[in-house]
Order: sequence, then C-alpha cells, then structure tokens
Amino acid sequence: MKIEKSCVVALQYVLADQDGSELERSMQASPMVYLHGYRNLLPDLEAALTGLEEGAEIQVELPPERAYGLRDDSAVQRVSMKHLIKPPRKMPPGTLVQLNTKSGPRDAVVIKAGKFNVDIDSNHPYAGKNLVFSITIEKIRSATATELSHGHSHGFDGQDHHH
Repeated sequence: MKIEKSCVVALQYVLADQDGSELERSMQASPMVYLHGYRNLLPDLEAALTGLEEGAEIQVELPPERAYGLRDDSAVQRVSMKHLIKPPRKMPPGTLVQLNTKSGPRDAVVIKAGKFNVDIDSNHPYAGKNLVFSITIEKIRSATATELSHGHSHGFDGQDHHH
C-alpha cells in the first residue's frame, strides 16, 4: 500500500535543524500517526511522503518559509502579566506561556519576567530554522469513515484513546 489521501500512516521521525542539532523525535514505542491528505502535517512534508510504502526512509529538508515561517521581530514584545492565561508563579527564561489575544490564545516563550510585565516571544520555536525531518514509514492503512469525517486519525488501531 502506498501513502495517498485518506490513508492513516504511522511513522518514526527525528527532527533536526540545519546544524544537525536534534530538536525532537518520536518514541520507538509510539510512532506518530496521522491522516494523510487533510493538512495534519506541514503541506510540503505531506507532499514529500505521498506515494511512499511501508519501510520507506526519507529525509525532507524544509526552509523556514515552507515550515514555520521566518522570525517576526514584532512578535517579541512586553506585555502586562494580566494578558497571560494562568501564568505560573515562577517564569524563568524559556518558560512556555499562553497569551490572550484578540484571535484567541497564543503560545509564547518568556524572555524575561518582571513584577508586572513580561517580555515574551510569540514566534514559533522553530521559526527561522531550516528543518530536516528524517522519517521512516512504519505502517499504512485505509482510514475509517469516522476518521475521514473528523479529518484526523484516531490512532493506528483506529481507537482514539484520548477521548
């Protein structure tokens, strides 16, 4: 079976930046599972996986413009503590927080926290990075009708354990 629209795919991945520093990886015991063709992955990544078979290994390199975008300097700002959703008591640099914005909650990283204000960066953590995905396709199956109606996979055995 080849990866095409409406397939559920289980894969292992390692994500690194252009210097080869590892950013994240899947767990051998629990591969990443997604429904192909429904924009559940970065579009260029999904395109690169189309047509692969079980056991295939591929390396996909995406420049920031095709991944999480370039860094936006205006996303680095000082905000009042009251704009944070449930701020933690201690916020050392690098703490992930959620910011209440007009368009809903937005993830941000603390640069420096003061008493009443906090300097945050709401760029995606991988913004501005060239990303290198090393992917091994483990299994491919057809999606169930429920998965297709929801537009996402319910885990490789088709049972969603998160509900």
